[in-house]
Amino acid sequence: MANNFLFIVFDSCRFDSIMAAKTPNISKLGEIEKRWAFASWTMPSHAVYLMGASPHRNPRGVFASEVYKKDFIGWADRLGIEGANFTSFLPQLSVPAFLKEQGYRTNALVSMPVLNQTTILNQHFDRYELMDSHDDFGAIVDQVTFDSRQPSFYFINVGETHYPFTVAGEKAPELLKGPSGVFRHEGDYGVNGCDSSNPDEIYFMDRMKALHDKQIKNVEHLDALFEKLYEKVPKNTHIVVTADHGECFGEEGFFGHGPIVHEKVFEVFLVEGKIK
Repeated sequence: MANNFLFIVFDSCRFDSIMAAKTPNISKLGEIEKRWAFASWTMPSHAVYLMGASPHRNPRGVFASEVYKKDFIGWADRLGIEGANFTSFLPQLSVPAFLKEQGYRTNALVSMPVLNQTTILNQHFDRYELMDSHDDFGAIVDQVTFDSRQPSFYFINVGETHYPFTVAGEKAPELLKGPSGVFRHEGDYGVNGCDSSNPDEIYFMDRMKALHDKQIKNVEHLDALFEKLYEKVPKNTHIVVTADHGECFGEEGFFGHGPIVHEKVFEVFLVEGKIK
């Protein structure tokens, strides 16, 4: 039987955040690599992943088409399906469509409201569910089940690394709105620039550092929950863990992601492998 497959996206998680965190469980999958996102916002980045692409290595001296081909060849190992490659995903260029053809049950459990089940992403899934909370990976793990008679695919969006950087049961900091907004009273802060001679701006940057530190702490919280996940996955399960994009915490006057062109918004990570 083909491998069960989990594709897990830590929303907004920067590469330097996961590298600064203690991740003994996630690191069991393999080496954490630096990669680059195709988009700076949640919706388009997840759409690219559902086409079959992974965040790229940004290689020099090669044609981009060769990078795509090499990336898609990796699906054969992930799925245990010989010959799976770019051509296999045509014409739909859809991971869930291809996997349904291979006999998979396809599931999506998403945390961010922008990915809700009424969006265009909800195609070719047997089950597509927006979770009740945007910051409860433990509740997602509870929903992950497997059937020995049929391989399963889970596409999972995790919200604890997205602003307001809370975990289940925590209250969002007053500075930030929930996952559907950015700043409270954004005009009160130097969002578009940072003047270090201004005491209010210094305070603002201190808050940005605290938020980055909280993202790192939340990665460690998620890592602990991977122990619970590993107890549930069968032996023939391949797991990818990555991010859809990064986040700016005040660098050069930028905060957040989306309409921002900054390396920290595109700098992400990828780790994959089988735990059992």
